[in-house]
Amino acid sequence: MHPIERLRYVARASGASQDVLVQETARALMSFDDDPQGLVTACRRIVSRQPTSGPLVWFAARVLAAGDPRTEMWEAAGEVASDPTARELAHALPDDATVVVLGWPDMVASALPRRGDLDVLVVDALGEGSGLVQTLLRQDCDAIDVPQAGLGAAVADADLVVLESSAVGPTQFLAVSGSHAAGAVAHHAGVPVWLVAGVGRLLPQRMWGGVKERMGVHDPWDADDEVVPLDLVDCVVGPTGPQPVADAMRRIDCPVVPELFKGDVF
Repeated sequence: MHPIERLRYVARASGASQDVLVQETARALMSFDDDPQGLVTACRRIVSRQPTSGPLVWFAARVLAAGDPRTEMWEAAGEVASDPTARELAHALPDDATVVVLGWPDMVASALPRRGDLDVLVVDALGEGSGLVQTLLRQDCDAIDVPQAGLGAAVADADLVVLESSAVGPTQFLAVSGSHAAGAVAHHAGVPVWLVAGVGRLLPQRMWGGVKERMGVHDPWDADDEVVPLDLVDCVVGPTGPQPVADAMRRIDCPVVPELFKGDVF
């Protein structure tokens, strides 16, 4: 595939996992590594069309800040591909717990089948929950399809709520719509909330601000993703396992590259 066509493919691939997006982006950008201005424009293009992807912002920022962009592309892409967060989550989940998840979160969905002792209540956010339930049942994981209207009751009846974020800032994070309500009900009911945030999801304030601005949501109740206060979260699960929120935020390693969010490239 021609580099420009591959770039357009990545920009359109809204349903792809974060890992796939980063790997495809690395391949698409290889031909721009000796063209600094073209590389900046290409990175802006990807980020502008995938505004909720923390890993793409992190990846593009690392590439643009690097002295050797080609080497940085493959190192950063390799870190995403080998991210152990799902494995760490599976190991850390409490025994025999009833767990609430929303929609079809990639990392959480990868972790759950590794544990045969859990009861999983899957809230049908974005109409994706039913598909996850069927997948989990085929993998011998007990799962129940919960309609969106049953979110509050499911959370109140659970031992743990596990949310997954595509981008996390110092005080807020992005997650599938319904996550704010789930976190608020859990907080009120004394149910712990874990936030899954793998490699590339944690962003410094200036980069997080760019992500929020690019979302441009006028009617947030119609959006697929929403901004959720981080103070509803009890711990963050990342590549080194569960950590208190303050400790997890110390692993922010995304460079600040403001030019990623300048200009309209489409």
